[in-house]
Amino acid sequence: MNTIFSKIIAGEIPSYKIAENELFYAFLDIFPMVEGHVLVVPKTEVNKFFDVPDAWMKEWLVFAKPIAKAIEAAFPCDRCGISVIGLEVPHAHMHIVPINSSDDLNFTRPKLKLSPEELKEIQQKILDNL
Repeated sequence: MNTIFSKIIAGEIPSYKIAENELFYAFLDIFPMVEGHVLVVPKTEVNKFFDVPDAWMKEWLVFAKPIAKAIEAAFPCDRCGISVIGLEVPHAHMHIVPINSSDDLNFTRPKLKLSPEELKEIQQKILDNL
C-alpha cells in the first residue's frame, strides 16, 4: 500500500506541515471543514484506526494536544473536536477541527476551497501558536 498520506509524509506530494515526530505527521487538510482543520496521521501505514498499535494510541493524543491548543489560540472557537472516520484514505488518520457545536463535525457539509496563499496563512497562524 502506498497511500496519498504516505506520499505526503515522504515529501512526494507537498503539504502544509504543522508538526512531525518519529511516529506522526500533522498537516492542514487542503479541503477543510473550517479554517484550522488539521490531519494527524501515523507515519507507518495502518488502514484502520483501531488497528494502530496500542503503544501508539497514547502517543497520538499527546502529539495532537499542542496542535489542538495552537488551533484554539489561532482561530475563534469553543474548542477543538476530534473525528476519526477513515473512509476517504486507507491510512488511519485523526481530524482536529476547531468547533463551536457538534454539528461543526458533520463531514457531509461542503468543504472550503482555499487558495495556496490562504492555506499558508492558516499554517502560519497555527505554527505561531505552537
